[in-house]
This record gives sequence, structure tokens and C-alpha cells, in this order.
Amino acid sequence: MNSVTEEQIDYIGDVLNNPKRPLKERFRALFCLRNLGGVASIKHIQRAFSDTSALLKHELAYCLGQMQDERANLVLKEVLQDLNQEAIVRHEAAEALGAIGSRQSVELLEKYKSDKAVEVAQTCELALERINWLHRKNDKEKSSENPFMSIDPAPPTITENIADLKATLLNNEVSLFQRYRAMFCLRNLKSDEAAMVLGLALKCDGALFKHEVAFVLGQLQNELSVPALKEKLEDRFESGMVRHECAEALGAIANDECIDILKKYVNDENRLVKESCEIALDMCEYENSFDFQYANTIDTFHSNHI
Repeated sequence: MNSVTEEQIDYIGDVLNNPKRPLKERFRALFCLRNLGGVASIKHIQRAFSDTSALLKHELAYCLGQMQDERANLVLKEVLQDLNQEAIVRHEAAEALGAIGSRQSVELLEKYKSDKAVEVAQTCELALERINWLHRKNDKEKSSENPFMSIDPAPPTITENIADLKATLLNNEVSLFQRYRAMFCLRNLKSDEAAMVLGLALKCDGALFKHEVAFVLGQLQNELSVPALKEKLEDRFESGMVRHECAEALGAIANDECIDILKKYVNDENRLVKESCEIALDMCEYENSFDFQYANTIDTFHSNHI
């Protein structure tokens, strides 16, 4: 990545924080700041937590976790403690604290693992287990290799026995952390069979669990997942947290059927779902990545300063 000036970072931060700009442009600016990293990027991302879009704010928290910078912990802790923030935003802040993995986050996560919002409480439990795993693991404890670039809320297990992984994934009596480990192991197999098993998990209980399944299916980009994702997006009785993630997964798969489905729900009455479809359609159009998004934002800066 080419060096970027402070003026350019400020321009990108202003795009992110301008509610008059199209949401897709603000998302691209966010991804750009995530890739750039550093204190200035964190400060611009922090400013945007005052926005009214829960979708944008949840993505802010996700990006801070993926940046793996402990200087973001204070921002994320403030968000987790802010009861005026939507549950999906607070959940993502807790998950991001787990992704960064600092021992200093343990006390706060312990406090909120009994939060009234079940998604927040469950995420704090998962984050605590991930931090404990990070700090107790040794060279003998291995997990399957992650072919994706994400920092996940749980490490994958090492077994490749799909029957065993399926049994764990679909068992409500097993701890959420262990089910997540099976989930990420199945994702890492990148097979059609694994994708079909993950699709079955969308019928399980728990909004947090199902939203993570949808996220993983989006990473896999396997067209066999489209029917299961479509069914959940179309279910108006399903949690917005799940429906929104299904929309984004369809945007990642980005075939013609996905585009048609997303267009149908781009004006959904649930703002979280509506905006997710909007972003997902943008993903369909520019499927390939943050490199485009980064170049786009910088090119816009140059065109406005010639």
C-alpha cells in the first residue's frame, strides 16, 4: 500500500463521518481506514459511533477488532458499556475485544456476560473463552489453518471428520464456544458438504449463533448456500441480526439469483436489513475487495484536490 498523508486520512475520516454521503461510500472509507490502521484511523472510526445506523456502527466495531491494535480497546469498552447503543453494536464491540485478546479486557467482559441483551451476554462469554484460549495455548495446541483473513471469535478445531463436526455444531447442549470451533473448522474445509452442514445450522436456535453461521457462509461464497440464506432473509419473524447477515452473505456470493433476492428486500421495513441489502448489492457490483475500496477513496481525494 502506498504511503498516505495525514490530510488524506482526514479526508477519508470525513467521508466515513458524513451522514449525507451514500452508505456504501462510508463503508468503503471505513474499510480503507481499517487497512491503513494507526491512531488517526482509530480516532476517525471512534467519531462515527455517534451515527444513527446500527449497521455502520456494528461494522466500526468489527473493523477495530480486525485491526488487532490494543489502542482500540478503550473505544470498544466505551461502546460495550453504552446502553444507548443497539445490542448488535454492543455485541460487536465485545467480540472485537475478544479478537484483540488483551487480558485487560477480562474484567469488563466478566461484568457484561450477564447483560440483559442475550446477544451481548453470549458474546462476552465467547470473548472471555477466546482470551483464555489465547493466553493458555502452547506450541502443542494446534488448530486447523484459517485460509481466510479474518480474526475469528473462536479457534477452529483440528478434526476434519464432518460427521463429528456436524454433531457438535447442531447440538444445543454443547457450549457455544465449542460449536463455534466446529463452525470455523467446517468453513476452513471449504467443501460443498461442509457448506451444506453449515446451512442446516441456520435452522438452530439463537440469533447470535445463526448470524455467525451466515457470516461464515458469506466467507465461503458457495452457491449451494443460497437457498438457506434466502429462506432466512425472507423470514420476517427472524431476528434482524440474522437477516442482515444473510443479506451480506448473499452479497458476497453475488450471483444473479442473489442480486434478485437482495433487490427484493432493499426497501425492507427493518432498517438493519434494508441497509444490509444496499451494502450487499454494492458488494455484488464490486465483489473483489478492499483494494478497490482503498483506491476508490484515495482517488476521490485526488480528484477533489486537483
